[in-house]
Amino acid sequence: MSTAPDHPNRRLLLQVGSLVLLLGTQHIARGASVLAVRIWPAEDYTRVTIESDGALKARQTTVSNPPRLSVDIEGIDLVEGLRELVGKLKSDDPNIAGIRVSQISANLVRLTVDLKQAIKPQVFQLDPVAAYRHRLVLDLYPVVTRDPLEELISQRMKELDEASARAAQLLGLGMESDPPSSGDGAAIDPLGELIAQHERAAVDSPVTARPPATGPRPKPAPAERATASKRDATERLIIVALDPGHGGEDPGAIGPGGTREKDVVLRVAQRLRDRINATRVNGNPMRAYLTRDADFFVPLHMRVQKAQRVQADLFISIHADAFMTPQPQGASVFALSTKGASSAAARWMAQKENAADLVGGINVRAADATVQRALLDMSTTAQIKDSLKLGSAMLGEVGRVGKLHKPRVEQAGFAVLKAPNIPSVLVETAFISNPQEEQRLRSERYQNDLADALLKGIVKYFGANPPLAKTRQI
Repeated sequence: MSTAPDHPNRRLLLQVGSLVLLLGTQHIARGASVLAVRIWPAEDYTRVTIESDGALKARQTTVSNPPRLSVDIEGIDLVEGLRELVGKLKSDDPNIAGIRVSQISANLVRLTVDLKQAIKPQVFQLDPVAAYRHRLVLDLYPVVTRDPLEELISQRMKELDEASARAAQLLGLGMESDPPSSGDGAAIDPLGELIAQHERAAVDSPVTARPPATGPRPKPAPAERATASKRDATERLIIVALDPGHGGEDPGAIGPGGTREKDVVLRVAQRLRDRINATRVNGNPMRAYLTRDADFFVPLHMRVQKAQRVQADLFISIHADAFMTPQPQGASVFALSTKGASSAAARWMAQKENAADLVGGINVRAADATVQRALLDMSTTAQIKDSLKLGSAMLGEVGRVGKLHKPRVEQAGFAVLKAPNIPSVLVETAFISNPQEEQRLRSERYQNDLADALLKGIVKYFGANPPLAKTRQI
C-alpha cells in the first residue's frame, strides 16, 4: 500500500505548531490592545481607566515638583488607544492639568499625568467582571482633602450672615462694603448695635421701660427675634447623608430604554438635597450631605465612612431596583439585618448591591484592612430599631406617590447600612427594569414627587424621634 507524499503546507503547519510548543504563546502574542479609556473627575479624586483585551504590566513613578505621575506600560498596540485620553481630559478637572503619551521603546509606552496639586496615586489592575475586560486603574487622591463637616457649617453661617444683612437693609441701615470698626479692631454688626441701643434705651428711659408683669409683653420684631436668636443661642444642625448608589465605572442597573441607575438616583438625591436644605425640624436647620455629587465611583466602605465623618444623623442610600424580567414593580425600603434577610428577595437584593465594589473597582491591597474594619463594625440593636422607624415613616410617604413592592420595611445584610449609631435605610425607588417605571424614573415630575415623599418621611421621623444633642453646633 503506497503512502501519499507529505504536502508542503502540512509540513509548515506542523513546524509552526512545534514552535508554539517550544516558545509558548507569550513569546509570539502581539500584546494587549486598548479597548476603551475613561476619565472620571471629582473633587474627592480623579480616576483614569484603561480597558484592554489582556492584562497590562505597569510601573509608576511620582515626581513632586512639578507634581506629576509617570506610568510605564508594557504592550505593543497601546499608543493610539492611550492618546484618546488627551481628548477626554476636561479643563475643569480638579486634579489633572494635562496628559502626555510617548513611545519609550518598541514594547514600552509612558503615560505622563501632569497634576494640579499634590496627589497620592493608586495604580492597580482589575480582572474582567460584568461587561468589562481587563482594567488598569489610576486613582489620584489629593494629599490635602476637604473637611465636609466644616463646609456644611460654613454654608449655614453664610446663610445667617446673609439673613442679617437683609434684615439690616430692611431697617434702613444699609451694609457698607467696609464695615465700621469699634476702634479695637472688631467689626460692628449694625443690626446687633441697633438692638443694643433699644435695650439700653429700655433700661434708661421710664417711657420705654418694660411693662409690669401683669400686662402682656410686646413681641419683638421678626428681624430682632432672628438676630437675638443668632446671638444668644446655638442651633442644632441636623445632617442627613444622602447616598446615590453606584456611579463612575459602575452604572448600576440599566433599564430597557437605556436609562442608567446611577444617573436617575443622583438626580433624585440632588432634588432631595435642595428640599432638605430649605427645611427646619423643631426649629433646627437641616443640611444634606451627598456621598457623591457627580458621576464618580465611591466604594461601599467609603460611603459609610463619609457619613461618619460629617456626624450624620441619618443615612439614606438611594437606588433603583432591577430584575431579570420586566414584570416586578414598586418601591421598597430596606434596613440592616445582622441575623439574615427577611425574605429571599431581600437577600438577593443585598447580594447584588454588595457586589458593587467588584464592578466599580477597588484597590483590594490598599482598602482590604479598611473594608474589613467597616464590615466588622456591628451596628447596635438600637440603631437597627431606629432604622426600622425611619424606614416605616419613609415607606408610608413613598406609597402615596407610587406603588410599593412590599408593604413593610425589609431587612438584609447591606454593607452600606453598617454605620454604627446612624439610623440607615436603603430606598429602592422603583424597578428600572420595568418599562413603565423606567419612564417614571426619568420624568422630573416623579423625581420631584419622590423627593417630596422622602422629605416628608424624614420630617415625620424626626417629629417622633428628635435627634440627640451633639457637640456639632453653630
